[in-house]
Amino acid sequence: MNSSLVGNQSGRPFCLLAISYLETINFCLLEVVIIVFLMVLIISGNIIVIFVFHCAPLLNHHTTSYFIQTMAYADLLVGVSCLVPSLSLLHYPIVLSESLVCQIFGYVVSVLKSVSMASLACISIDRYIAITKPLTYNTLVTPWRLRICILIIWLYSCLVFLPSFRWGKPGYHGDVFQWCANSWNTDPYFTLFIVVMLYAPAAFIVCFTYFNIFRICQQHTKEINERRVRFSSQDGEAGEAQPCPDKRYAMVLFRITSVFYILWLPYIIYFLLESSNVYSNRIASFLTTWLAISNSFCNCVIYSLSNSVFQKGLKRLSGAICASCTRQRVAKDSSTSRSKRSSNGCHI
Repeated sequence: MNSSLVGNQSGRPFCLLAISYLETINFCLLEVVIIVFLMVLIISGNIIVIFVFHCAPLLNHHTTSYFIQTMAYADLLVGVSCLVPSLSLLHYPIVLSESLVCQIFGYVVSVLKSVSMASLACISIDRYIAITKPLTYNTLVTPWRLRICILIIWLYSCLVFLPSFRWGKPGYHGDVFQWCANSWNTDPYFTLFIVVMLYAPAAFIVCFTYFNIFRICQQHTKEINERRVRFSSQDGEAGEAQPCPDKRYAMVLFRITSVFYILWLPYIIYFLLESSNVYSNRIASFLTTWLAISNSFCNCVIYSLSNSVFQKGLKRLSGAICASCTRQRVAKDSSTSRSKRSSNGCHI
């Protein structure tokens, strides 16, 4: 029997990472530290991303900004939802039953990460259309159609995981709750349903589109360089190799997508192994789950380090905050000096 379960029967708190238990405290120390740390990073990082997008109009010139902002809002809600298992591990009293709370938490996080996964697939499709059909892109991809697509993403994600309340666990987001770990089992047919309806199509779309994007960009770069060499040889000037103009932005999106699937791959593999009764381990369940959830913060880091326009927007936001703080400090100092002068006048 698992040591964490035995510990719970002897009066100890239910901890998936048994090594975190200390006799001097009555909660799961290591689990709380990991979840709270990720929660703070995810919430703060995505709030910054959302503010930067509102402060940098140039970022909204790309249609992908609709999907990136959708991901930011979904990731922000993931961070907020992490408050639920944190309170549970700290033994904070919850009004609803543990079974209902863990089912709702698992469903909500699964839906939010499905929104991120579907948004990444839509971003790759958007870039593929922009490169393969540049002349008709503006007529095909309009703000109205983008909003409809985002609405469909949210509705589809909610519907895909809705059967989890009857068919079984959609993932391991709720295993910090004892009922979820012991009584809420995965169903192999529901797992296959999720793979067929979500994981496999999203992965196929991303692989297909980015493979063709980089192939087309490589072909365009080759053609552009050949033309520059031809014209420069006629003019007697040396031509420099120029990359495809869309390739740099596609690389940023490709990094975000790659990190997403790298962090989610251990979770998906363990999900499939446990569902097929091949391998089951609560420590592996906890680590792979929260490694996948940490991706909600990684998107902020990648985009802030890779996109020059985003960096300018971040500087603009920080400059506005510093200017506001400076104005408040100056106003406070001036009011303080006026009050001192008035008080001195009264004494005279």
